[in-house]
Amino acid sequence: MPPALPESPMIASLSLILLCQLAGEVFVRALALPLPGPVVGLMLLLLLLLARDRFVIVARGPLQGGGVEHASRFLVANLSLLFVPAGVGVVQKLDLVAEHGIAFLGVLAISVVATLLVTVVTFLAASRLLARGSADE
Repeated sequence: MPPALPESPMIASLSLILLCQLAGEVFVRALALPLPGPVVGLMLLLLLLLARDRFVIVARGPLQGGGVEHASRFLVANLSLLFVPAGVGVVQKLDLVAEHGIAFLGVLAISVVATLLVTVVTFLAASRLLARGSADE
């Protein structure tokens, strides 16, 4: 009889994260929603983590003992490695960048300004809600 393999909570936790992403992709494609699948998968993972904190029965496998949190910290710590394939893709398409460089810069500038505006509006709305909440107490 072969020896039992050691438990690997990291692999189980990463598998859960990837399964949530896959479920998000399937859900979005099945319903033809205009959302990225990984965002829906992230919401599913958030719901699982919230359920884990409320219901003891859900706290099993990679959801117990901070497994998902540990795997997430590992991914964030090595996030820069995930940008290497994108960088290689840009280098491979330098001819397109040269041809449409001005358009890329324009879209980038507009998206930065839009992101800043949405961030400011969100911050102001959250500040007002928090101020209203502390005034009610």
